[in-house]
Amino acid sequence: MLNLSVVLRVQSSRHVASYATAAAVKTQTKPPKAKSSRDKGKKQKEEPLISCRRRQFDLTQYERTDAKFGSLSLASKGWLHNKSKGDFFILNASVRGEELQQEMQAVDEFLESTGMRIHPQLLENLRVELGIKLLTGIQKQGMPVVHGKEHCLIAAETGCGKTITYLLPILDKLLQKEVVTERKLNTPRILILTPGRELATQIAGVTEKLTQGTNLKVQSLLGGNTKQLMMNPQFEEVDILVATLGALSKLVTTGIYRMEQVRHLVLDEADTLLDDTFTDKLSYFLRRFPFHLVEKEDAGTQMILASATMPTNTREILHKVIDVDTIREVVSPHLHRLMPHVTQKFLRLSKADRPATLMSLVKHDLAKRRPLIVFSNKSTTSDFVSIFLNNSGVNCLNLNGDMLMKIRLGRFEQFQNGHCDVLSTTDVGSRGLDTTRARHVVNFDFPLHVSDYIHRCGRIGRVGNMDKALVTNLISSRREIDVVQRIEHAARTGGLLPDVNANIRNIINKRIVAEMKAAGMPVPALGSQNGHTSQEEAF
Repeated sequence: MLNLSVVLRVQSSRHVASYATAAAVKTQTKPPKAKSSRDKGKKQKEEPLISCRRRQFDLTQYERTDAKFGSLSLASKGWLHNKSKGDFFILNASVRGEELQQEMQAVDEFLESTGMRIHPQLLENLRVELGIKLLTGIQKQGMPVVHGKEHCLIAAETGCGKTITYLLPILDKLLQKEVVTERKLNTPRILILTPGRELATQIAGVTEKLTQGTNLKVQSLLGGNTKQLMMNPQFEEVDILVATLGALSKLVTTGIYRMEQVRHLVLDEADTLLDDTFTDKLSYFLRRFPFHLVEKEDAGTQMILASATMPTNTREILHKVIDVDTIREVVSPHLHRLMPHVTQKFLRLSKADRPATLMSLVKHDLAKRRPLIVFSNKSTTSDFVSIFLNNSGVNCLNLNGDMLMKIRLGRFEQFQNGHCDVLSTTDVGSRGLDTTRARHVVNFDFPLHVSDYIHRCGRIGRVGNMDKALVTNLISSRREIDVVQRIEHAARTGGLLPDVNANIRNIINKRIVAEMKAAGMPVPALGSQNGHTSQEEAF
């Protein structure tokens, strides 16, 4: 005999699935009707900036930019009530990909206007191997600065080409510089540090394509087999080393790799590397580099930071190893803003209805051959999504930080190469990875921090792929609704996203301390650093 609750659950799932399909179809662009030039203004009025299930919350023009949070009527304001399940609102794309491409500049035109001289082989590889003929705004801003002798912070939205912004100038300087000192084994001249293995592999691949036909040697160093490398080290010439921080720090400590000839140090995804999770290890590692001698030829090390979001305590962290006033900031005007060329849907539903909604969305995309990425907040949820989809007949790859290195290696490449069109992952897959195939991001778990939402959305609508892209967010819990309300407020005012602090561990620690104080509990003994106490060190 069937359990009545099971029957009701199945019926509810079918209802949500049909609703999700209808919502997906609803947001598709309708075929344009023949209209005269007089009707262009009318057409804009017919396509609001924000579309809601309850039409009274539709928005056709931005509210005041100085409106404080809580002063505007939000579609998500009533989502804390159970009766709000089934509600939704959509942030419609206000800028087309073609319009963004019009703002780009041809490589030859840029070089002529700036007077920069780039090695001919690098330019040929840029055009032929990477297919890059146009430069983005941040590339036009950042390349001349990196090509000089200044430390540089490149802060720009995801998917705008930050890797090429720093890679092309430092490779050019390396090729134009004659090697005076004797070449030593395992002694790189360019060091690129990343927080994740997949990102290190990706950057190494781009570097190898750029350096084809030159005598520069590229090597990547990933975690997972550090003990094996320490027991049986390999010694070879290397000019550019791309490495994860954990693996490299151990091999440098044991003397297998030497850092005295590093002239360019890049912290890619600097927001994650400057998170409290890495701070102590990173600060200790960076103290070995002569950043203060950067103006001297073949003596100092140039520091380059690249990121889409930054921790609020960046200066506090970096002042221990470098004079932060010497860092030149190159900041995009679109930093910490919602992507205007990506449609973003927010669906309010119960946790029990999320699997059925996800299945409907996945099948709808696969029918149209649209690759998609499903994000979860925890590895266990990512595992569940992968098992659920595979058991339902959908070929899905799983990628998360708890997987063994030999299993995890190559998973992302399989998705990029088209062997599979569905990737289930955690925030491991949200930092810096060039997912140009993806057309749709589904937040099965909505991120609890705005910086994570920015990075996840950045997996689509990237340079090199300006096709129509979509983000679908499944919203269930109170904490998720709180973040959604702040994002909606920013969307209605056309302003900056609030509280974009990439130092997630610092945020969590402060919240724990505040909750302990409110409950009258004693806070753990605080550590001291440079004579100052710090609550973050208590955990």
